[in-house]
Amino acid sequence: MSPVVKINLLVTNLQLTDSIRDYVEKRITNLEKLLGKISESGGEVVANFEVAKTTNHHKSGDFFRAECLIKIDGEEFYHSAEREDLYTAIDEVNENLFRAVRKKKNKKRAMWEYGARRIKDLVKGVRNWRK
Repeated sequence: MSPVVKINLLVTNLQLTDSIRDYVEKRITNLEKLLGKISESGGEVVANFEVAKTTNHHKSGDFFRAECLIKIDGEEFYHSAEREDLYTAIDEVNENLFRAVRKKKNKKRAMWEYGARRIKDLVKGVRNWRK
């Protein structure tokens, strides 16, 4: 069962089209493969995504902004990007959030394994002491 990701999409100075909405939803739901255990434990994932055009009078430059704040069981992950292309900005935000969530998940796993190793060493030490 995949986690339920609640997506709040805010659009500023742009017309919200179905293609933009579908693209954002597709990118956010790609994080679900990292979040498989959260739904099993009853956790909640909320993504606040904002897409904006920062200026209307410039002809070139970085004037599309995408930013996202993901809340996963009380932890927050945030990234924003400004690019010339809206879809490029969305992709950059997604990649950085994916990297941050994966890093946090791997860190938790490593700490758990470290603790398990320490307990195993303590148990081995008690066994050797008895002999």
